[in-house]
Amino acid sequence: MTCLNIDSAQALLANLRQRLDEPVSWEQKRRLIEVLVGGVRVDTVEECGVKQSRTTVTYRFSEPKQPMPLVLPQSYIIGSVIRIPTEPHTIGDHIRNQRLRRKMLQREVAEQIGVEKTSVFNWEGNRTIPELRYLPAIISFLGYNPLPAAEGWGERLVRRRTTLGLTQKEVARQLNVDQGTLARWERGEREPAGTFLGQVKRFLQDENASAARRVG
Repeated sequence: MTCLNIDSAQALLANLRQRLDEPVSWEQKRRLIEVLVGGVRVDTVEECGVKQSRTTVTYRFSEPKQPMPLVLPQSYIIGSVIRIPTEPHTIGDHIRNQRLRRKMLQREVAEQIGVEKTSVFNWEGNRTIPELRYLPAIISFLGYNPLPAAEGWGERLVRRRTTLGLTQKEVARQLNVDQGTLARWERGEREPAGTFLGQVKRFLQDENASAARRVG
């Protein structure tokens, strides 16, 4: 008798395995959904000026001796999901946020900055970072400087030079110093002194004046 029960169980499992491997009809899918799904709710949410559809599906599972079904909610967004960086960390994140707020296309942003659409696409996806020469146009588009605040001579020099989209060689020429000297200043190994200190201060003061004009 025991062998018969084992054989019967194995046959039952084999039959079930075969049925599971077969294609599921639409009617079977419909019945399965009716059993598992407790409800569906569709809401329209807006974030950073972008409207998206959010569908909340509530699944229903019940235990044999449980009088009320156990409801396990699960939410997901249907359709084309638009990534919105709520806390931008990169220049690409800042560009994406500003573009979505202004309801602009990537092509329009690219035209304003002076690059190809693929460049804006790659920046927003954090696949690449903008070249130095495009930073002034990007800051103009954003209306603010997305670079982190700087402390000390080295960081301030790097931030100012990057904001202008200039290389060390170009800034060294402006300050009438050797490029190696500027590099040491930027690394914090040395600080400007003498006549160079006045030139560096004027170079950095121009940034404050530009920021004041943008705010005004």
